[in-house]
Amino acid sequence: MKYIFGFYAGLLALQSPVLAALAYPPKMDGARVETYQQIGGVTLALSIFEPPATSAGPAPKQRPAIVFFFGGGWTNGSPAQFEQHCRALAARGMVAITADYRVASRHKVKPIDCVADAKAAVRWVRTHAVRLGIDPQRIAAGGGSAGGHLAAAIATLAGFESPGANLSISAVPNALVLFNPALVLAPLPGLSLNGFGDRVPADRMGTDPKNLSPAHHVKKGTPATIIFHGKADTTVPYVTAEAFTAAMKAAGNRCELVGAEGAKHGYFNYGRGDNAAYAATLAATDAFLVSLGWIESRVK
Repeated sequence: MKYIFGFYAGLLALQSPVLAALAYPPKMDGARVETYQQIGGVTLALSIFEPPATSAGPAPKQRPAIVFFFGGGWTNGSPAQFEQHCRALAARGMVAITADYRVASRHKVKPIDCVADAKAAVRWVRTHAVRLGIDPQRIAAGGGSAGGHLAAAIATLAGFESPGANLSISAVPNALVLFNPALVLAPLPGLSLNGFGDRVPADRMGTDPKNLSPAHHVKKGTPATIIFHGKADTTVPYVTAEAFTAAMKAAGNRCELVGAEGAKHGYFNYGRGDNAAYAATLAATDAFLVSLGWIESRVK
């Protein structure tokens, strides 16, 4: 049981002290808020950051987009976690979005419900792509820890949809940007997890954990992915990111794992230390998106 407690306690500790002090729901200056789903008496919203207007002419009709999901062990957390990432990527020409979703502490839900909300969020963005000026084939999903799990889950898992979901519109993102994500929730042959991922209770997840484990559902065509993970992470072990990366490459998919020596869980967050890790992971995210042809290189 100590591993289970440590796993969830660590995920809950993902957010910086600054974020923990913020009121909920957060107010982010300059962001447009739109509702993407109403479910179980709960209104779920997206905070949308658009690229700044320029004098060079009208904005492109189809810009790339990214939707971020916050961490917090599927139990708490705030969309404000990725506010600064959104501001930075909007400045680079993307429509950057941070999504709210239901969590256990506020809504008494389980991770299966979190996955359903994440699918609904990306599906809503793709449904409204024309109005939002977004290219429906250039929508990335990102997130940290449990939020990284959600981004990877909607890219790999079938099912777990909201009631009445329009399944004719895909909820699968076109790329993934993951920060110390929980990618292995059940045993994998040959992988020693030392308690992590092999004792997650089904009643906690709402289903057999294997059904929600992205590493178990990688297939050819899983979107191009970049993963940032601290090599000293004791909450979500680095070996789980290595296992997912190996599965991706074995399936013929692009997956880049960027390991940070000595870094622990949540090291990438804005407001951690001197923000050096935030800046470094953001720069690598930028380079990844440039390599996809989604944004222009800074070097000309």
